[in-house]
Amino acid sequence: MIDTHCHLTFPQFDSRVEAVLDAARAVGVLGAITVCTTTSNAAACLRLTREHPNLWCSAGVHPLHSDEPADWGEMLRVAREDRCVAFGELGLDKHYDRPPLDTQRRLLREQLDAIAGSGLDLPIIVHCREAFDELLPTFRECGLAGERFVFHCFTGDADEARAVLDFGAMISYTGIITFRNARDIQEAAKITPLDRIMIETDAPFLTPEPHRKVHPNEPKYAMDTARFVAQLRGESWEAFHAAIDANTRRYFGIEWTQAPRPR
Repeated sequence: MIDTHCHLTFPQFDSRVEAVLDAARAVGVLGAITVCTTTSNAAACLRLTREHPNLWCSAGVHPLHSDEPADWGEMLRVAREDRCVAFGELGLDKHYDRPPLDTQRRLLREQLDAIAGSGLDLPIIVHCREAFDELLPTFRECGLAGERFVFHCFTGDADEARAVLDFGAMISYTGIITFRNARDIQEAAKITPLDRIMIETDAPFLTPEPHRKVHPNEPKYAMDTARFVAQLRGESWEAFHAAIDANTRRYFGIEWTQAPRPR
């Protein structure tokens, strides 16, 4: 499998990316998608993919960075590169007071317009924190197909999962689902169709059990989350593993190899 969402350009991984990917490979996590948070970060994400096999990236602006300058030309430049496989992460975050919601909304509309006008049919990675009621109508109004979206780090309940699924999107689960107080998320995972699930770490955040006290989180722990979700759903590891790999390949249009990293 691969880790479908992490942030390997963050300071926690400075000068450590090769070692982190080697550790992941040792437990069967053979690659990752390193996700962009600002348009100024997009080139660094792309550069990292050129240095490491089985590594891909996205291009976009996280809502918590919506008060920073955004260069849509730079986002689209990176998005047109073959190692960039998605837009985002984009969305709304109502958990924090800053940036103001009006700023987040303005940036989101601009970003969706840039994506819609780009002519690119890339998937779209969604950051949604306490904002399902607003984001789903916004996405419907923008005219982009629901099937292009994945709600990453899903933290909603079963009803919110149904709304996302009705919209047509994928749902991606992180280590949060392994926490004892995550009953709502666990119930959401149980009702998510097998062909609509992906697994991620969101590293360096959200280390799953039984490693929760380990910081930073790393792509290798995607395996623990995947095995937990398979058991939660009452599915064999083999069937669940095959399904999430097929979902990842289909959704992001990528293929990874078993080959060891060349040295």
